[in-house]
Amino acid sequence: MEHLAQSGPPENTERPSSSGFHRELRTWARDLAVALGLAVVIIVFFYQPVKVEGTSMAPLLADQERIFINKFVYRLEPIERGDVVVFWYPLDQTKSFIKRVVGLPGDEVEIRKGRVYINDMALDEPYVPAEYADRSMYGPVRIPSEEYFVMGDHRISSNDSRVFGPVPGGFIYGKAVFAYWPVTQFGTLTASADSSKH
Repeated sequence: MEHLAQSGPPENTERPSSSGFHRELRTWARDLAVALGLAVVIIVFFYQPVKVEGTSMAPLLADQERIFINKFVYRLEPIERGDVVVFWYPLDQTKSFIKRVVGLPGDEVEIRKGRVYINDMALDEPYVPAEYADRSMYGPVRIPSEEYFVMGDHRISSNDSRVFGPVPGGFIYGKAVFAYWPVTQFGTLTASADSSKH
């Protein structure tokens, strides 16, 4: 009896310890499941991974580069000049294109020897390298309400609004925000002057 009385407490002290460990493990697993679930919800409803095909947005985006687009942002804020957007191709809505917004609704767009003019003022476009510029002429045209004039940064290799006209706002479904592959291109996508990844 004395032996049982002495050996009892160690058994009792081990069981709570083991039970506590399992409780912590269950809590950790639950938190991990919640975090993964939230990540899936965010990716499915807010972000979408896409693969760039072609060179029309070089040097900002390369052929076969993988990026995330924000599918929710334009429910909260307007489309702005300089945004790199993804939209349904107006001539074949089974295809998606990615271009930069150059003209906004109501703008008058004209291209003179490759230089873009918005409302008769030259547009500063440092994201278009000299070797990608062209000498094309276009317009002037007035952008209809709720439509956007889009162009690729690689002007001599881009099928854009110069060909298919302005894009209805309802066709634009995302904004390019982040590059993730290849790792050398990893970083945010900006509409800043140098359009660099940071």
